[in-house]
Amino acid sequence: MEIKKSEFVISAPVVSMCPKDIKPEYAFIGRSNVGKSSLINMLCNHKGLAKTSATPGKTLLINHFIINNEWYLVDLPGYGFAKRSKTERQKLDNMIRGYILQREQLVNVFVLVDIRHDPQPIDREFIDWLGESSIPFAIVFTKADKLAPSKMKSAAEKWMESLKDRWEELPPYFITSAEKKTGREEVLDYIEQITKELNKE
Repeated sequence: MEIKKSEFVISAPVVSMCPKDIKPEYAFIGRSNVGKSSLINMLCNHKGLAKTSATPGKTLLINHFIINNEWYLVDLPGYGFAKRSKTERQKLDNMIRGYILQREQLVNVFVLVDIRHDPQPIDREFIDWLGESSIPFAIVFTKADKLAPSKMKSAAEKWMESLKDRWEELPPYFITSAEKKTGREEVLDYIEQITKELNKE
């Protein structure tokens, strides 16, 4: 897929304020500082599209970007905001879950995971919740450039292997680097494939 046009549309505090549109939506989410904004900008070939910040956890709204006038890329707030109050965390959690469970246009969630780290309980809880809620998703390993090429694949495979204690069928996964544009074509081709299937229905 070639991205010719990517534009910010709206930041919504609740799902009811998201675009009144039936185009398919692909949401991106992960823990704070997983490199979400950098990945989104890399996928769209648009450096300033999603605002990157030195302070993790800056995304506090549901951000919609229209891509090629065909589908929406949705930048969701990160989970696991250690520096926020319990009330704020609960509010963000409700916003995220509300969007994921109620948004009919949502066709896939991309869960971002830092490839350098062992599985974290918070990532695992979120992934298991998506499965229990029957939400289609894929795992996107980020920051692959921080590992030697020989270690990238084995780190991802080890992470995926750890899901087998509860998962009979593993979700798709992608290895990416915003720095080196690794995995860009694979993620975009996956989105294109799903969108084509939807258009056939």
